[in-house]
Amino acid sequence: MSVRAKKHLGQHFLNDELIAEQIADSLTGNGYENVLEIGPGMGVLTKYLLKKKYTTHVIEIDTESVEYLQAHYLNLANRIISKDFLKIDLSEYFGEEQVAIIGNFPYNISTQILFKTLENRHQIPEFSGMFQKEVAKRIAEKEGSKVYGIISVLTQAFYDVEYLFTVPPTVFNPPPKVDSGVIRLTRKENHTLPVDEKLFFRVVKTAFQQRRKTLRNSLKTLNLSDSLREDVIFAKRPEQLSVQEFISLTSKIEKDAV
Repeated sequence: MSVRAKKHLGQHFLNDELIAEQIADSLTGNGYENVLEIGPGMGVLTKYLLKKKYTTHVIEIDTESVEYLQAHYLNLANRIISKDFLKIDLSEYFGEEQVAIIGNFPYNISTQILFKTLENRHQIPEFSGMFQKEVAKRIAEKEGSKVYGIISVLTQAFYDVEYLFTVPPTVFNPPPKVDSGVIRLTRKENHTLPVDEKLFFRVVKTAFQQRRKTLRNSLKTLNLSDSLREDVIFAKRPEQLSVQEFISLTSKIEKDAV
């Protein structure tokens, strides 16, 4: 019995054992005892995770895959969550315990998986996974680059990001049309912001919506005072600002509103 890859679920099954082992090895196991694999399919990555010292759980929306895992991974049977990761409450399954996230993510929901991780960062100390290569590069990119953007800043505000390696299309069934990239996120020791988080997200998103303009122009909708808009930082374009500078900018805007 094998599972048919379903286009509507964005499934591309990894069939290279060496790469599966490399992805499993990308988690350090530091600071947590639980790992949740998203979209295990037929368990090519799962079997390497099960050899580790932590407890592996999997979450899978595809009922055919769930049946396959139940039949072939008997030691995993009571740790298979047959749900949509984007819709679950982690605390329902893990209480207050820390849990790392890993997976070969479907391209069509990979950024949503990342944003859900950011929302639950208090519970997710480490995250390792496969994205479309250009998305993985964007998440890891630093300021000054044309691909540095919203997802780079918001992720790096809370996690240290490392681009680990590139994976060619040939190791998947069916092969995707593009290369994939594996990244690791390690939660920062201080993963709370010294500014209002909603305002920080709004400033970053608004700035990059018109990324070619200076902040003086792109942040007009925030109704800033004339004196604040004279600050030298407003002469820069968003891609020139580091994560720290975005935090500092948000702090200035906060004070301006008082």
